[in-house]
Amino acid sequence: MTTSIHASALSIGHDGRRVVGDITFDLLPGELLVLIGTNGSGKSTLLKTLAGMLAPISGEVSILGRQPGAMPSRVAFLPQHPVSSHTLPLRAEHVVEMGRYAHLGLLKRSTQIDREIVAQSMERTGVKEFAARALRDLSGGQQQRTHLAQVLARRAEVLLLDEPTAGLDVNGRQSVADLISQERENGVTVVLATHEISDANSATAVMLLAHRVVAIGPPEEALRDEYLRECFGFTQPH
Repeated sequence: MTTSIHASALSIGHDGRRVVGDITFDLLPGELLVLIGTNGSGKSTLLKTLAGMLAPISGEVSILGRQPGAMPSRVAFLPQHPVSSHTLPLRAEHVVEMGRYAHLGLLKRSTQIDREIVAQSMERTGVKEFAARALRDLSGGQQQRTHLAQVLARRAEVLLLDEPTAGLDVNGRQSVADLISQERENGVTVVLATHEISDANSATAVMLLAHRVVAIGPPEEALRDEYLRECFGFTQPH
């Protein structure tokens, strides 16, 4: 089976300043890597590197056999703070439609298939009920669901999700977990950054970050108390 994401001796950072080094892992289609750590630990930096937004400092990294950022229609990134402008009267449905842009031609004319995919994505995330409302008028949780629908509308083979459950209640977090499970069943590879230990329950692998790779492996190995103490400074409840 072809590797979806490959990283070997990868160092990541900003403006030549290393944040985390010696990152090595491989993910196959349908696998889930969960990144756990405090703010500033390197989770977002790794996701942005995989998305092609930051150049690696050293080492090797490839997505679907190509350099990060080379295939925008096949890789979708949900940042921690999406940049959809709150000063524009964008409706939720317009934000979701942006998920199809990487697939459209120069004239950005959507087809019936594009419109059906957008509708399905809104249905799956519960956005349909407020699709016509302005994004700026939505609650934080509703905005998060809208941006998640945009990512799903990409119909990508790799999903890079930075804190997708932020601002969601318990039911909302479970809904996101269900969506990720459904995507994985379709062969989609997922990398998920989170603060929530429970988000790692169904992961193929967990990476604990604290400006270095504290641990990486199956949840039962990576989430041992000594690693959690090193990562967070205390033991998190399971």
